[in-house]
Amino acid sequence: MKVLILSEYPPSAAGLATQGELLYRGLLELGVEVHQVHLESPLEKEWYYRWFRPDVVVGIGFWGHLPHLVVEPQAHGMLAVPWLVADGYIARHQDVLNALPLILVTSNWVKEMYVRDGVLGDNIVVLPVGCDTDAFRPRDRKAPKVRLIREALGVGEEEVLIMTAGGDGASKGAREVMEALALINAEAPAWRYFCKVWPQARTLDQNAADLQLAEELGIREKVTFVTNVTSRNFMPYMLAACDIYAAPSRLEGFGMIQVEANACGKPVVAMEAMAFLDTMVPGKTAFLARVAEEKTITEGAYEDETGNSRRVVFPVARTVEFRASIPDLAGYLLRLMRDPDLRQRMGEAGRRRVVERYDYRQVARAFVRTMSERLRIS
Repeated sequence: MKVLILSEYPPSAAGLATQGELLYRGLLELGVEVHQVHLESPLEKEWYYRWFRPDVVVGIGFWGHLPHLVVEPQAHGMLAVPWLVADGYIARHQDVLNALPLILVTSNWVKEMYVRDGVLGDNIVVLPVGCDTDAFRPRDRKAPKVRLIREALGVGEEEVLIMTAGGDGASKGAREVMEALALINAEAPAWRYFCKVWPQARTLDQNAADLQLAEELGIREKVTFVTNVTSRNFMPYMLAACDIYAAPSRLEGFGMIQVEANACGKPVVAMEAMAFLDTMVPGKTAFLARVAEEKTITEGAYEDETGNSRRVVFPVARTVEFRASIPDLAGYLLRLMRDPDLRQRMGEAGRRRVVERYDYRQVARAFVRTMSERLRIS
């Protein structure tokens, strides 16, 4: 089997790039002939098409990337298989998707979104994102590399550290987490809340709004936002430094960081919706708050292939965002904050499950099986 992976390459620390890099590593370790190339590099892609002659071209992205992931490879006679995430609404390219023999998606929720928006489900197979369980593994909180992160954040030895990470805090549910922490502040043991976010224009404005909320809630002195570019080498140690990973994301097609937190032996607090229904086991590896609110839209606008904005009215309202129950979050956080043994048991269960289901080598094996069974490629 010869595989060409189209992704954000060379890989950054971002999710789609990591998704492609871990599939590449897994296939390479299985002895598969595989190469990577940037999805928007037509000359380099054509070079690979001509000399490598892949059996399948796997493109990683969302529906808006389909001209790069599917249309362009097909124009060169390649068999294209996209591995897709979703942003809550699939605006176009349904005809391209329905003509494909196989579509890979990252979770059952993503599959539901594509089917809801006009893509036939028969050719859609769920393939989860891989996790590097060698790097993301349990570490002693007192180990120097872990302890120094807590010290840099000003977190005391006895303080329970709750962590959220993402492009910004709000999209990962940080505002709901802060409201929950404010509810239990008086009865909880000593705690700190740490949000690690990515530097970008919208993040700066969102950070200011989120910290203003912390001020209004009376917990500002216990909340730290850090805006940094960080590598994949550093993230396992950040997760090891926390006691609870809390991110009830408002929209999540897989939730890689939640899976990585479990791999590091950390209990997760998320939401009873979306991909968390695949990746988390309620009460065993995570606590999942109920959905308190679904934000829907009845119309929207998107750019068509010519770059012009088009308005579309939906026959059925589309959910574009979920909000977790704040009382549920508060109750779950308080249980975990008070009970270190519970944190350890849930973290250990989470670690076992990630190794069994989401280790990048397991995902690569599942990919090979799918190619063989669905496309007769060996």
